[in-house]
Amino acid sequence: MELNDAKLKQAVDFHGHLCPGLMIGFKAGQVALEELGVARSADEELVAIVETDACSIDAIQTLTGCTAGKGNFLIKNYGKQAFTVGNRNNGQAIRVALKYGALDFEGNVDKEVRVKELYNKPAEDIFTVEKLDIELPPKAAIRDSVQCANCSEPVMETKARLKEGEMLCISCFKEGS
Repeated sequence: MELNDAKLKQAVDFHGHLCPGLMIGFKAGQVALEELGVARSADEELVAIVETDACSIDAIQTLTGCTAGKGNFLIKNYGKQAFTVGNRNNGQAIRVALKYGALDFEGNVDKEVRVKELYNKPAEDIFTVEKLDIELPPKAAIRDSVQCANCSEPVMETKARLKEGEMLCISCFKEGS
């Protein structure tokens, strides 16, 4: 498939290849942004909560600008191709979920044919769209670090665990359990 869409090309470059899963995320991300009336997040204005850990989430990241590193991309792996995108500026949120049967194709078609069909298929034939009234997670907080008493590595104070009067990182805490 020829990549004439710059945003799709960006998603492919990030993910490494074009596949049906990436196309699902690409189409879902487009729908969410259109429904919210917003463009790609410059910082933490948007938050994405995805219900899978599959290929689709790479397209959601590139389209929305939400990333794990900024703390506005959350994976809740329920094994569902469902994606919630919320706007922190106005509290609106949209959940876009794959319809059961939307990926049924006639006969034994290869990956490229599936990708083209998904690209050209109307979004309403692929997804359900639902406006949500949810509390969006707060912006990522920067916390002080403390030194693990066992390995001496710095650990965010909110992630440190207290054991026998000593602050430990989670891995050292679990090793000693």
